[in-house]
Amino acid sequence: MMRPLPIVLTAIAVAAAPPAAAQTRHMVAAAHPLATEAGLEVLRAGGNAVDAMVAVQAVLGLVEPQSSGLGGGAFLVHFDAATATLTTFDGRETAPMAADGDYFRGVGGEPLAFWDAVINGLSVGVPGTPKLLDVVHERHGSADWASLLEPAIRLAEGGFEVTPRLSASIEGARGLDRFAVTRDYFLPDGAPLAVGATLVNEAYAATLRAMQAERSAPFYEGPIAVDIVALTTDEGGMLTLEDLAAYQVVERAPVCVDYRGLDVCGMGPPSSGALTVGQILGIMSHFDVASLGYGVEFAHLFAEAQRLAFADRALYMADSDFVRVPAAGLVDPTYLTLRAQLVDRDRANPDAAAGNPPWDEAMLWAPQVQPELAGTSHFAIVDDAGNAVSMTTTIESGFGSRLMTNGFLLNNELTDFSFRAEVDGRPVANRVEGGKRPRSSMSPTIVMEDGRPVILAGSPGGSRIIAYTSLALIGMIDWGLDPQAAVELGHVANRGGATDLEDGTVAAAFAQTLTERGHEVNVRGLTSGLHAIRIDEDGLRGGADPRREGVVLGD
Repeated sequence: MMRPLPIVLTAIAVAAAPPAAAQTRHMVAAAHPLATEAGLEVLRAGGNAVDAMVAVQAVLGLVEPQSSGLGGGAFLVHFDAATATLTTFDGRETAPMAADGDYFRGVGGEPLAFWDAVINGLSVGVPGTPKLLDVVHERHGSADWASLLEPAIRLAEGGFEVTPRLSASIEGARGLDRFAVTRDYFLPDGAPLAVGATLVNEAYAATLRAMQAERSAPFYEGPIAVDIVALTTDEGGMLTLEDLAAYQVVERAPVCVDYRGLDVCGMGPPSSGALTVGQILGIMSHFDVASLGYGVEFAHLFAEAQRLAFADRALYMADSDFVRVPAAGLVDPTYLTLRAQLVDRDRANPDAAAGNPPWDEAMLWAPQVQPELAGTSHFAIVDDAGNAVSMTTTIESGFGSRLMTNGFLLNNELTDFSFRAEVDGRPVANRVEGGKRPRSSMSPTIVMEDGRPVILAGSPGGSRIIAYTSLALIGMIDWGLDPQAAVELGHVANRGGATDLEDGTVAAAFAQTLTERGHEVNVRGLTSGLHAIRIDEDGLRGGADPRREGVVLGD
């Protein structure tokens, strides 16, 4: 079990909720109460963590459709208690085989404007979530597949209550009125769905019933695949039935980094999550974070560590099935020591550049500066036997491409690629290529000690996912915080430019000192959606981000 660690805090940025009581059997932490309850229902019936994962995702796709769903993709970190094996599953979307470096070029050869690319059939990649649920359940599940979809079917047919977050997301989204099916669902009578309204989705229920009978096959070879191709090509996309039929979920070895004697493990390329979180923690390991506590000194060092890690991320990280990524070199302890030596404890370094990690070829790539939008959801599950799931799931931006079919939204994941294939004659690692998976920031994490999981964590939030997840891990590991207190810490995020401080928290009070140290500072809302579970000697403790609507439940 996880060692007790000292805690020295100068402040906690968000008013802490009472810590969740230790649970001795099982726990689910997810972004909507109905999804958490569906997962818990499965665990109470004797299902395992993977069974609960299927139920949670099916409900999230209905009640939190702006963030994830069957039209998107996901990354899963899974611990199998029987074999003591940690592995990851890549359910990231793929580009059409016909795609190339000119994919997002418009008239005159210039890249499309970002939102023109998003609300477009071009932005849709082959969905990976349905097959991920199918493949991982086939390998690790124990409960009857069809039964796991029943909670979502009941809600889709009987209706569920529109929450404040869903209503506000609809009101704030651009382009929901562009396509008739999407408009009729989210904007009935021309107005956003009101808080408390009952929303029924018969088409989604029919899709789940098709999945009960044929698992994920209808999405890749059946009628749903036909509908996806027809809809996206009508709106300018290039997906084909052959693209969908060729899709595969890939099992990959986790990327792990030692931090304070623990193994922090997550998803490697095409996700940049584990590598960048690992780099940040590896740099921070050279500072006495426990003694510093949560304050402006820590915030400065944390922002500078992120700045260095994001410089490497922009240059090197992409789908390793298509480009060579120096993954081992990026988290090499000697390399991270050299990177940590670049941190000035008194001054910001806005010109921080990518390093030269140890690997066997010269640096070839040009950096990418593509934005990533803050959609996505994360959940964590531990079952009675100690099996664990940490899964981040997405359709990319809020409401994805805005294209909707068979009761679910289609992703805009391909806008995570660089719209420029090269810069100054050098190729961008994350350029568009046929069949390639776009780089992601999703950071589902399981922290291991002596071969067993002790922490599960992750968050939505676009490229700031990395900062959110890193801070929560530091809170639990360095400061010994309960998961709930860790997820409530005020955010400090730097993606290579300005340092963002979370408005309304103690972090905002760091602005003046950081500005004096040379940081460009933005104080702004930073809406993470962290969910975490810590496995202690006396059971499980969980945390759900109060910035969203998630809850933690367990028995």
